[in-house]
Amino acid sequence: MLIRAGYDIALLLSSPTPIVLMLEVHPDREPDLMTPQIPCFDPPVPSQRYLDGFGNRCTRVLAPAGLFRTSMSFVIADSGLPDRQMPTAREVPVQDLPSDCLVFLLGSRYCETDLLSPIAWSLFGHLAPGWSRVQAITAFVHDHIRFDYGQARPTRSAHEAYRERVGVCRDFAHLAVALCRCMNIPARYCTGYLGDIGVPPVPDPMDFSAWFEVWLDGQWYTFDARHNRPRIGRIVMARGRDATDVALSTSFGPAGLAEFSVTTYEE
Repeated sequence: MLIRAGYDIALLLSSPTPIVLMLEVHPDREPDLMTPQIPCFDPPVPSQRYLDGFGNRCTRVLAPAGLFRTSMSFVIADSGLPDRQMPTAREVPVQDLPSDCLVFLLGSRYCETDLLSPIAWSLFGHLAPGWSRVQAITAFVHDHIRFDYGQARPTRSAHEAYRERVGVCRDFAHLAVALCRCMNIPARYCTGYLGDIGVPPVPDPMDFSAWFEVWLDGQWYTFDARHNRPRIGRIVMARGRDATDVALSTSFGPAGLAEFSVTTYEE
């Protein structure tokens, strides 16, 4: 299948501002691109692309004062298959984990493993380790948090989402990531495109989505606590410890969001 995706984002800046953007598809998916992904800037500015420490594609610009717009549209090929399921996948003991997985066991800015560890062990410590335990965590978070765009808050942490029981997709992902890490299961936060493909369309405006991946049986598997079901057409842009590592834009100075739209649909 072919998926058309892209974005149109405008920022209002009071002075020239350095900005790091993380809005391209992840290098893992670049071979699937059917058209180039070329970000457009209005007004035009020079840009520098690089890979960060997690392997995500980033772009640096110095945006001028005033209204600064970035947009992009591309077509990408997709298998059309739902997220891979492997109910027999086993947990890997910490001593046997690859060294680059260890960072995804640690607490991070939005995933407070120290606060959530007693809760996690009381809820999931009695369950058989492996895929079924991760699925139980995913289902718990899905049922525990009420999705509400109106209650979005960029500073909400996993522990706060657990206590407040409301949030958006990033809050679902943060809480699930933190609970998995508490159980010694490496988990990383993901962001990207997820259109209404293979599911009934929803009336809300399209947005970027957040989900998570866990390391089981020697590879990463996708889980989604917001939807709690395998989905079709997931396009990853970036992965990291939590939302801090995969911010769509990081401005080094005051920046107001003036316009925001996301597109993703099957062509």
